[in-house]
Amino acid sequence: MRDPVQTIGNLIDKQGVSYFSSVDAEGFPNTKAMLPPRKREGIRTFYFTTNTSSLRVAQYRQDPKACIYFCDKRFFRGVMLKGTVEVLEDAESKEMIWQAGDTMYYPLGVTDPDYCVLKFTAQSGRYYSNFHSEDFTVN
Repeated sequence: MRDPVQTIGNLIDKQGVSYFSSVDAEGFPNTKAMLPPRKREGIRTFYFTTNTSSLRVAQYRQDPKACIYFCDKRFFRGVMLKGTVEVLEDAESKEMIWQAGDTMYYPLGVTDPDYCVLKFTAQSGRYYSNFHSEDFTVN
């Protein structure tokens, strides 16, 4: 892969679904489909919206280890990123990724106590394309 940031960034930006994994209290992985990240900084930092009251938030507070996966079904390519999650509830973070229409999920608006931001920071990853997998470190 010549330019991992561009190649992987392009793949991520074209996906309508993200797969987000956490670790439960028994040490098992838990994966769920989520909307794509609202914001990303290269392929290292990603920001997602979610409900503060969700099971996933409780799991990240107990164990911040996480994984996100993006899959391009059309060309059967994908990227897995491993890292950690921070649950952000400060006004600046919430306002940064708030979008019109979010009141459908958070009826009290950007200050809704059930609205928070998941900040995922990648440490490493694995990219699959053309019957070949490649591990990489995220800087």
